[in-house]
Amino acid sequence: MSTTDTTVRARALPVTDLSLVVLIGASGSGKSTFARRHFKPTEVISSDFCRGLVADDENDQSASRDAFDVLHYIAGKRLAAGRRTVVDATNVQQDARRQLIDLARKHDVLPIAIVLDVPEQVCAERNATRADRADLPRRVIQRHTRELRRSLRHLEREGFRKVHVLRGAEEAEHATVVTEKRFNDLTHLTGPFDIVGDIHGCAAELEALLGKLGYTDGVHPEGRTAVFVGDLVDRGPDSPGVLRRVMSMVTSGNALCVPGNHENKYGRFLKGRKVQHTHGLAETIEQMDGESEEFRAEVREFIDGLVSHYVLDGGRLVVCHAGLPEKYHGRTSGRVRSHALYGDTTGETDEFGLPVRYPWAEDYRGRAAVVYGHTPVPEATWLNNTICLDTGAVFGGKLTALRWPERELVDVPAERVWYEPARPLRTEAPGGHDGRPLDLADVQGRRTVETRHAGRITVREENGAAALEVMSRFATDPRLLPYLPPTMAPTATSGVDGYLEHPKEAFAQYAADGVARVVCEEKHMGSRAVVLVCRDAAAARARFGVEGPTGSLYTRTGRPFLDDASLTEEILDRLRTAIGEAGLWDELATDWLLLDTELMPWSLKATGLLRSQYAAVGAASRAVFPGALAALEGAAARGVEVRDLLDRQRDRSADAAAFTDAYRRYCWPTDGLDGVRLAPFQILAVQGRSLAALPHDEQLALIDRLVEHDGSGLLQTTRRLYVDTGDPESVAAGTDWWLEMTGRGGEGMVVKPVGALVRDEKGRLVQPGIKCRGREYLRIIYGPEYTRPDHLARLRHRFLNHKRSLALREYALGLEALDRLADGEPLWRVHEAVFGVLALESEPVDPRL
Repeated sequence: MSTTDTTVRARALPVTDLSLVVLIGASGSGKSTFARRHFKPTEVISSDFCRGLVADDENDQSASRDAFDVLHYIAGKRLAAGRRTVVDATNVQQDARRQLIDLARKHDVLPIAIVLDVPEQVCAERNATRADRADLPRRVIQRHTRELRRSLRHLEREGFRKVHVLRGAEEAEHATVVTEKRFNDLTHLTGPFDIVGDIHGCAAELEALLGKLGYTDGVHPEGRTAVFVGDLVDRGPDSPGVLRRVMSMVTSGNALCVPGNHENKYGRFLKGRKVQHTHGLAETIEQMDGESEEFRAEVREFIDGLVSHYVLDGGRLVVCHAGLPEKYHGRTSGRVRSHALYGDTTGETDEFGLPVRYPWAEDYRGRAAVVYGHTPVPEATWLNNTICLDTGAVFGGKLTALRWPERELVDVPAERVWYEPARPLRTEAPGGHDGRPLDLADVQGRRTVETRHAGRITVREENGAAALEVMSRFATDPRLLPYLPPTMAPTATSGVDGYLEHPKEAFAQYAADGVARVVCEEKHMGSRAVVLVCRDAAAARARFGVEGPTGSLYTRTGRPFLDDASLTEEILDRLRTAIGEAGLWDELATDWLLLDTELMPWSLKATGLLRSQYAAVGAASRAVFPGALAALEGAAARGVEVRDLLDRQRDRSADAAAFTDAYRRYCWPTDGLDGVRLAPFQILAVQGRSLAALPHDEQLALIDRLVEHDGSGLLQTTRRLYVDTGDPESVAAGTDWWLEMTGRGGEGMVVKPVGALVRDEKGRLVQPGIKCRGREYLRIIYGPEYTRPDHLARLRHRFLNHKRSLALREYALGLEALDRLADGEPLWRVHEAVFGVLALESEPVDPRL
């Protein structure tokens, strides 16, 4: 065998990682062997296998129609999921190939043909050795070969983007498949990036912006990469200068660039195509006439090499010119390129005679942030995880850049109006900060929420339906509902005589989890309340898109805490003043705070529950026991043997009195805000930051300053004690502190790891808090007589695992909501996690825990 033959056989076949690979060849040409050798088994869909699925016989030709229906269905599902797919069938007929090309186009992937042009005799000999093909007529192979040879020269014209023809069995045997990444797949580049909006020939503004971003002669000292969203040319005074700067940065590896529709049009002009010299193209042509032919050739080559869009930073960022729906991210087709260059329209024209853009961003629900330009807007604002950076520099606006991943906007004003706009600049988000309202489809059905701290959390359909009932009928304005607190697990059941809950078990559990230091926080005698407070109405409007309210005050199920909105605003105003006096607005660099608090008294929100449940029991006991005891005492005085019964009823009367005393401690009269107390214990988030992981000692130090600077008497401090779980004396001190506090009628305490967000040695989240309720307080929960030995013995068999699991899942969802809020993600993304917390609250679990 000659050296020349060996060289010819060793062919490398480039195949794109996301593509539809169509194997073409006669029966017996070796397609299945080739597929097994070069592709994953899961990538290959064989027509023979599909015949077997539908007919239990891979050679039953009468089942071919159904078999190919199955093949096309499976291939379509794989392509929709972004999986490379290889079709192992003869595919020698043009109609069969046309259906596959249409399938590739439908899913915006490249169709690639690999042809095994093996001699007819070789195919026949191979079939003769196969038991299932030994009887295949020779004429079938002859027909396959004829149809194949007739098709070879037309495959590219049919629509295949790449055609690899392997001539002969040896070339097919020695060929190798080389997987190529798509040109738009730059997921390995993680930045940081500086993404620059439409420049339109404004070279001076570009240089000013690059300087403000920290670039010197197109290079950033910290290695940041500039990314240009296109429309470098037309309308402005110096398109050649812009091209020279951008091309230099791209060539040196300091920048990336995607094409805009203006580059696309100018590129066609440079190739000699007939185009209209409108929308600023005439100015660019005139400016470029003063440049050398060599430079114009470089520009032509540069534009010709631009890729429609880029997927960056592990898939978290997509940059294109005119925006791109999620289904097109990372895809490759003329349709994708057209949308990336021009966007989509409604088919209508506005009063200026210009096409009305389809508001794709209002419907966007993708995971990746999409950064684009094309349509000039007065301000760059986030809308459903998309942002338009074309702020009309050429029209006298400004040139804007987005720092990624910081999500910070940097801009410079235009030197002047270089070109009069055809219509006034319009905001991209007419529906407010997050565009269109929340959609039922965002939360309906069984859903899985991806969280950063606990992986995937499933929300069952029936739980989601219960949450939807609350959200749609009773909840506060969803724009002002960015978080719901998790349920809290109680301490393990105590074995201490007379106690159902005791600090001993809480300290022991954290010690077992490897938590050395905990903080015991006083459990206030009120109701859990989340407070969102903005610096002023303008801040509330700018960040949360609301008119009027300056924040919200809501329960742990998302309902407004107070029916009177004016009282809510008065609470927010007092809190806002204290924040300002404490200097926290500036120190935390924020215009809003989200706080976890306790609002007192309990009776402020639970009046109906008190009257119908607790007070009714107390009133009934006070009405019954005096008479019953008097009758029993009279009978005993007459010598009747009722001593045991009398003692039992006296004990029951004392228990009922203790029950009444217990709930009365948490009730007191209020008049407006007179008598109302708010005890904040954690700042959950501020502008651009989640503070959920801030250690509790630092949190409480901030809270103490807030309470100290409250001159209205509204805010109340949270008493606390720090305990070393490995030190018996410290544990004893913590226990004594709890006994003393609950002995005076206190509700109990919450034990938390000082480090806030903590994991055990196996990497699992540790409970964020364990509540340890007082002996007398638990009468309200378990009934007046729960402390009797027989009742305690029964109650000690309570099951806590489900409650603990719920607490951790809700905690992880709450953390995710805070992270998404701090990251500036759209409302629907924040509410995906918030809704999950509320849905899990409808899980069946013992409500007394």
